[in-house]
Amino acid sequence: MLKDTEYLESAAETRVRILSEALPYIQQFTGRTIVVKYGGAAMKDSTLKEKVIRDVVFMACVGLRPILVHGGGPEINSWLNKLGIEAQFKNGLRVTDAATMDVVEMVLVGRVNKEIVSLINQAGGSAVGLCGKDGGLFEARPADEEGIGFVGEVTRVNPQILETLVKNGHIPVVSSVAADETGQAYNINADTVAGEIAAALGAEKLILLTDTAGILRDYKDSSTLIPRLDIQKARKLIDDGIVSGGMIPKVNCCVRSLAQGVKAAHIVDGRMPHSLLLEIFTDEGTGSMIVGSEFML
Repeated sequence: MLKDTEYLESAAETRVRILSEALPYIQQFTGRTIVVKYGGAAMKDSTLKEKVIRDVVFMACVGLRPILVHGGGPEINSWLNKLGIEAQFKNGLRVTDAATMDVVEMVLVGRVNKEIVSLINQAGGSAVGLCGKDGGLFEARPADEEGIGFVGEVTRVNPQILETLVKNGHIPVVSSVAADETGQAYNINADTVAGEIAAALGAEKLILLTDTAGILRDYKDSSTLIPRLDIQKARKLIDDGIVSGGMIPKVNCCVRSLAQGVKAAHIVDGRMPHSLLLEIFTDEGTGSMIVGSEFML
């Protein structure tokens, strides 16, 4: 068993090693845009939430340009319940009638977004909250599925407002609500919004924080994590049924962003403290990184 002094020396050496390991990544990614989709357990657990916020502020402090895109499903469900509106889903999508859309917009834009902005500012960052309606950031159209109401897809992204914010040291926090040409509001999947924003900005990385370890050969066994793969392998995993269920749209989101010029897409376990920093700034990372074939080592 290590004595106290030996333990402290070992812990100090570990911290120094991690900081040293991070240096080349900090140098490589300084000035680059990193789009993070924030959701799942990392939003519900207050301890994890604090760590994600600190990770994002750290990224900004060392010269990266983070953009945070968030969902908020559990809080939407909570408010629907308080208001006596039944939450309904079809093929994994929230059925969004007019009353539900009002609640979605109120919760995502008015509550969740501003809470995240406040937490980032309290942690020493400078956050600005936005949704698709702000500055025409992104526009929506109805999703190609019947019976789901005001659920949308992204038709266009205008990245100018985000570019202006990040160049001036701000951290944009984006909620996944947008409007169509008539002004009708739509609820859009936050993974999709993050992917489209990353593509429009030519981001260095798209990172999806999830409630799984990443892409697994056996979804029941986290030791079967696939740490690195290219677009072709990702598509084959879907075709072979290894990637299935709710992981399919996440992988497809990553593949679509890569096809539009994003350098790397990551699926990372948001339940692991500081998984963002570990994925970006260490050699081993923590989740699965998907790259285009031309970038594959």
